[in-house]
Amino acid sequence: MAKHPNVELLKRAYEAFAKGDLATLREVASEEGVWHVPGSGPLADEYRGWDEVVTLFTRSAQMTGGTERIEVHDVLANDEHGVALTRYTASREGNQLDMRIVNVFHLKDGKITEVWDFMEDLRVYDEFWS
Repeated sequence: MAKHPNVELLKRAYEAFAKGDLATLREVASEEGVWHVPGSGPLADEYRGWDEVVTLFTRSAQMTGGTERIEVHDVLANDEHGVALTRYTASREGNQLDMRIVNVFHLKDGKITEVWDFMEDLRVYDEFWS
């Protein structure tokens, strides 16, 4: 059975993120997209539009000194939704984070339009960023 094209779209997005390839990320994401980061840490917020999402990516990279990595375990998708099962690791101010994170995507016309992050342990995640 062939993989849904949105599986490939999301894998392409994760590969671009790993390389810091903002041009490719811009191709796969809607300019009006929304990214939801839960919690109470300094990155917790609702990022609206491409410029705000890039700000999120830039801040997290700066705060971790470029140590953050996302290992994708699996990606599932259909015409409207996608789910990525990931392992996120990063270092910050002598602290290490190694956590499973699930990203839930809304997809439309071959673009990512909205993303929700779900952390394995939100308290630990918030402590890492605070």
